Amino acid sequence: MTMRSVSTTGPKILEVTDLKTVFGTRDGAVHAVNGVSFHLREGELLGIVGESGSGKSVTMMSLLKLVPMPPAEITSGRVMFSARDLLSLSPGEIRKVRGGEIGFIFQDPMTSLNPVFTVGFQLMEPLRKHMGLSKAEAREKAASLLALVGIPSPADRLDDFPHQFSGGMRQRVMIAIALACDPKLLIADEPTTALDVTIQAQILELVRGLRRELGMSMIWITHDLGVVAGIADRVAVMYGGLIVEHAAVEDLYASPKHPYTHALLQTLPSLDSERAEKLQSISGQPPSLDAEPTTCPFAPRCEFAFERCFRENPAIRSTNGGWAEDRVSHDVACWWDIEKGAPRDDG
Repeated sequence: MTMRSVSTTGPKILEVTDLKTVFGTRDGAVHAVNGVSFHLREGELLGIVGESGSGKSVTMMSLLKLVPMPPAEITSGRVMFSARDLLSLSPGEIRKVRGGEIGFIFQDPMTSLNPVFTVGFQLMEPLRKHMGLSKAEAREKAASLLALVGIPSPADRLDDFPHQFSGGMRQRVMIAIALACDPKLLIADEPTTALDVTIQAQILELVRGLRRELGMSMIWITHDLGVVAGIADRVAVMYGGLIVEHAAVEDLYASPKHPYTHALLQTLPSLDSERAEKLQSISGQPPSLDAEPTTCPFAPRCEFAFERCFRENPAIRSTNGGWAEDRVSHDVACWWDIEKGAPRDDG
């Protein structure tokens, strides 16, 4: 893994505090996000990792009030971006932020792009709405955006419809739309999940190039720790609507502190002859989210769980002394110290 220098002192572009989102259903409340806090600095890429149902996507959609309300309700939290709490903005104000100051790349480009409008129309719409460009100016900018994301003959492709593009090219179009208004922050929700490995590698290389060229801040949501290893500066691991571990990417892979992170890393394919025979899996089922967790949500699946895990939900805390000028805090929400093989001394 290539070592990256992570800025720990640059200005914060985003700060999320105690975010909670609940969905009302016929069967009762679903507590999808249960007190998530994190921040992002200028130029950083933060990876959000976890299996399906861990709360990754709902957390990010809640930031921009993209969850349908009702049935969803954001019951707690503050999302500070450009000196404003996004959760307090009116519908009109938050619409100006979406697609303007914050770009969002959704998971499936075929369902995210409107099939009855040309790619050019869908690229030009935010340019005219948010930046006030004329039709001619917007078309010229749209062609340059397609060129930026590596689509050949960009001016000619503006008049094509989404079905005329391959899956990888559609995802490039989605990235171009998200970049249209020069956002300060780009959020990508599993943008490579539906793509084959070769196209996935091309999209990841495109993202690396755009980061170098544009220097923008990014949040990358994924269930794939292998993807995060190659692009992220820091990683937050989610489980049961909570962040259970956070660290610089090198620290997380070299020394995972939470049993869930440790188990996730064991599921990755390996060229090591000792592990190449059979892929590992995490036994058990994800937690029920019918109530906000009061005990460790991973305890029923955890090989290290002991009595306290079934009695109290641990708060997330630093294991390396917290943030410093040259160090990212390595935080974990767990009563067990994997390295010592014993309960934590500070528990």
